[in-house]
Amino acid sequence: MAESDSTDFDLLWYLENLSDKEFQSFKKYLARKILDFKLPQFPLIQMTKEELANVLPISYEGQYIWNMLFSIFSMMRKEDLCRKIIGRRNRNQEACKAVMRRKFMLQWESHTFGKFHYKFFRDVSSDVFYILQLAYDSTSYYSANNLNVFLMGERASGKTIVINLAVLRWIKGEMWQNMISYVVHLTAHEINQMTNSSLAELIAKDWPDGQAPIADILSDPKKLLFILEDLDNIRFELNVNESALCSNSTQKVPIPVLLVSLLKRKMAPGCWFLISSRPTRGNNVKTFLKEVDCCTTLQLSNGKREIYFNSFFKDRQRASAALQLVHEDEILVGLCRVAILCWITCTVLKRQMDKGRDFQLCCQTPTDLHAHFLADALTSEAGLTANQYHLGLLKRLCLLAAGGLFLSTLNFSGEDLRCVGFTEADVSVLQAANILLPSNTHKDRYKFIHLNVQEFCTAIAFLMAVPNYLIPSGSREYKEKREQYSDFNQVFTFIFGLLNANRRKILETSFGYQLPMVDSFKWYSVGYMKHLDRDPEKLTHHMPLFYCLYENREEEFVKTIVDALMEVTVYLQSDKDMMVSLYCLDYCCHLRTLKLSVQRIFQNKEPLIRPTASQMKSLVYWREICSLFYTMESLRELHIFDNDLNGISERILSKALEHSSCKLRTLKLSYVSTASGFEDLLKALARNRSLTYLSINCTSISLNMFSLLHDILHEPTCQISHLRWSFALVAQARVQWHSLSSPQPLTSRFK
Repeated sequence: MAESDSTDFDLLWYLENLSDKEFQSFKKYLARKILDFKLPQFPLIQMTKEELANVLPISYEGQYIWNMLFSIFSMMRKEDLCRKIIGRRNRNQEACKAVMRRKFMLQWESHTFGKFHYKFFRDVSSDVFYILQLAYDSTSYYSANNLNVFLMGERASGKTIVINLAVLRWIKGEMWQNMISYVVHLTAHEINQMTNSSLAELIAKDWPDGQAPIADILSDPKKLLFILEDLDNIRFELNVNESALCSNSTQKVPIPVLLVSLLKRKMAPGCWFLISSRPTRGNNVKTFLKEVDCCTTLQLSNGKREIYFNSFFKDRQRASAALQLVHEDEILVGLCRVAILCWITCTVLKRQMDKGRDFQLCCQTPTDLHAHFLADALTSEAGLTANQYHLGLLKRLCLLAAGGLFLSTLNFSGEDLRCVGFTEADVSVLQAANILLPSNTHKDRYKFIHLNVQEFCTAIAFLMAVPNYLIPSGSREYKEKREQYSDFNQVFTFIFGLLNANRRKILETSFGYQLPMVDSFKWYSVGYMKHLDRDPEKLTHHMPLFYCLYENREEEFVKTIVDALMEVTVYLQSDKDMMVSLYCLDYCCHLRTLKLSVQRIFQNKEPLIRPTASQMKSLVYWREICSLFYTMESLRELHIFDNDLNGISERILSKALEHSSCKLRTLKLSYVSTASGFEDLLKALARNRSLTYLSINCTSISLNMFSLLHDILHEPTCQISHLRWSFALVAQARVQWHSLSSPQPLTSRFK
């Protein structure tokens, strides 16, 4: 890269290269350009070269000055001066690439899985790179003015790696050639440390000594890409009033004003944005996601997961066996949608295969996988001394994990590590074992390889009865959004997994240590469930409990826990939810009332020709759920609420309700929509010989539905004697009901 010239930005030097006659022409051109650029005017005709060189920088932003100068020099045919400006801009573009290359050093290359993940994402992300290439090409149908591209994905789904790879491709000239000249990279963590800044300062933060060629970077915003990582983690609310927005790149303003001014293109109009975020209900993403924007989601599809396993095992037979194990359980499928958890899964399965063990028996749940991962990573064949050392390491690790979650700390300082008893040698061991790694967002801090591993260690801490410990970072007043931890469901799921003797044995055998709190926790769980049976309102829904029991899968314990349940509420939003619910409901021998909500599984998924493999799997689970309505001997009451059913799922439900063995007496429908407008469902109810009570609440009631209700209530097989519906909706159509009613009163059984 050519060295910069001290005269590169010296306005006086450029003006002194003009003759007196040229300078007079230059000033006339400049006066017209100021009008063209709609900038404030000032008297310049009488100014000397030195005066003009001093006044311009305090009157206008640098990008306007140099764009006007270049345009004027072109019109005056001062090719030498134009070449000098072009040369400077080319050097600065290369300098920007050098700055980004330093910042985007591949952090994962220091990890065992780093190079593997780098190659994997490079090979399987061509579809994302294709979108990113077209999105910033103004001639492409993907592109639009002021475009934002959103890269969405769950924790550790590969968003940062994909962004890094895209920037490295740009640096090598493999991407965005002649489209992007400058990249400005921002992270939520960096932004969260700021209070006020100008755009110029924000751009210069990564440049040596904060000296960035701002004028050149902003000279053509249509070739400027801002990358904003982790929008969901920004601590500021970005609902800034339009009147507060700023257009001056040198003016220092509050960070929310600066960000919104950029995102709404009040500053750097025409620039591009690449924004990464986790799926969130927060307002920041919704505020800036426009209809014309491009949104792509990262997760390991079945095809990419197969590539991952084949690449990892380098043996198709082993990879196929491991994949089969994963695909047989929706929990493991969900686990392996994230690359790091996929790596943990593959690492454990490969070690079990290498040891000649039956991995299908010893690796059935996430508890199994995490227990094997920790045991294999921390223990060795070095005998008792080594076991005692590694047991101490495990205890300190669990102390750190639990202290972190209780105090919303996921990134640990050196002081945190020392406070729980870790030495530098211990940290090196944990790094080599890929358990504790340098944070990729917080400088000089460490974090667990994945939150799941921290949660698993916290579960062990519960059963070890380690003392509560206040780690220093826990007392920090400000916590980033992503560090604010409050949902301990996964921790309790792992605890229940470790209550299973066989799963617990993985750790206890490896470390020569019995978890002392197991029996106490089992006793407490059974007692607590009996207490809830006396006060069922305290447990408003049962999915978290069901996930815990599915993780445990110790038949007698599961039976004991659910034996008292007479009423259950489940929210089904995925195949995983249906699988887990089926397992637990099968043990609910005294269940009388089932409250069921099915959301997003069948919504807007009516197959055009035939169901896809994914849709078929969902329908199979749904058929098994519906079969419970006629196979559970004790079930008498069914509430279906907040449901969206397509045609096939409605027909499956209808067949279950009209089954000769169905003993339901009460059916309540609330906020339910169906593909047939309830035709299939109501016809099925007319053939149910046990149902006596039907409630329809806050459901769209059409003229056809009134007609159907009228007809089924007069069916000889219909046993419904109590009908209740939403009064507000009925009032709108009462006239329709009376016009459809027969002259005779309804049967005497009907109320």
